[in-house]
Amino acid sequence: MRCPFCEHTDTQVIETRESDDGESVRRRRRCLKCDKRFTTYERVDLQFPTVVKRSGLRSEFDRAKLRASIGLALRKRPVPTQDVDAAVQRIEEALLSLGVREIGSEQIGEAVMRELRRLDQVGYVRFASVYRSFEDVQEFAEAIREVKPRKRRN
Repeated sequence: MRCPFCEHTDTQVIETRESDDGESVRRRRRCLKCDKRFTTYERVDLQFPTVVKRSGLRSEFDRAKLRASIGLALRKRPVPTQDVDAAVQRIEEALLSLGVREIGSEQIGEAVMRELRRLDQVGYVRFASVYRSFEDVQEFAEAIREVKPRKRRN
């Protein structure tokens, strides 16, 4: 591991711990040249399916882009960061469990909508308005009806 401070390649692992979620390993390291300490994380590197966009272009799955899209929909909303991270994790796990080499961007968009519907109604409507390219107020009203709790008859 290269030291982020002096670029020296010889570092020593001081401490190793499994993360709380069990998905990664946290390592405290010390550079043998400058003696500074830093933390690294080790995660399993799984191959996500290639994303096929509506235009037919293909691109690699990008976790940061997924997180940013959800974050934008939930901007200034009272949704805890750990809930957003958990939603991103569930979407990633669903993609990996499909076992396919390619996936349409529409499927990812639908997975995001399912998670947003669970997290925050306003975020769901925001995302749906962009994702589905709403043209008029009627489409907003329909999206609101989708998330509005139905009254039960006794």
